[in-house]
Amino acid sequence: MTHASASSPIRTVIVGVGNCASSLIQGVSYCRALGDQAVGVSFPELAGYTPGDVELVAGFDVDSRKVGKTLGEAAFAAPNCTEQVHTDLADQTAPVLRGPDLDGVAAHMLANPADRSFRLSDAPALSKDEIVAKLKEFNADVMIIFLPVGSQQAVEFYVECALAAGVAVVNGIPVFIASHPVWAEKFRAAGLPILGDDFKAQMGAT
Repeated sequence: MTHASASSPIRTVIVGVGNCASSLIQGVSYCRALGDQAVGVSFPELAGYTPGDVELVAGFDVDSRKVGKTLGEAAFAAPNCTEQVHTDLADQTAPVLRGPDLDGVAAHMLANPADRSFRLSDAPALSKDEIVAKLKEFNADVMIIFLPVGSQQAVEFYVECALAAGVAVVNGIPVFIASHPVWAEKFRAAGLPILGDDFKAQMGAT
């Protein structure tokens, strides 16, 4: 997958470093490692960009096994259980930071065995102002939201952070943001792209 142009990297932050995020992290590293030999990518080039142009610069999560780790380490940390298709993630050194719980932590996800549930980090959760500052510090272009389905408050919190920091949003879960006229107008007024409200994965749905 050679670069079609001398495009700048797409500096991307991930909110919710779960199974969907793990697949994305693996996919970016896989495409970088194999270049033109990478297979299974629906759009190997899009508007001059390739998967290798995605530069993951930070993640936000609540689990003690991920917070304080790199994205490469967090991608395979419990309770993630997605298929491991590319395990060399040494290039994914961006930090995973402690986000707020809000409604992104369901009660049943605290009661299950440790390998199938969350174990909350005791690190202090970053505030909105702190997250906005981090987005600016990392010079983020895009925020991808992979929070658990039903995390209405948490999604809206991070969307507000993105708007304040001037960051585009790709919403990977079915919480209505892009399709909600009020939110859509906020992004239009800010001159920022908003996409998603759930989206199709590489194979099948999310």
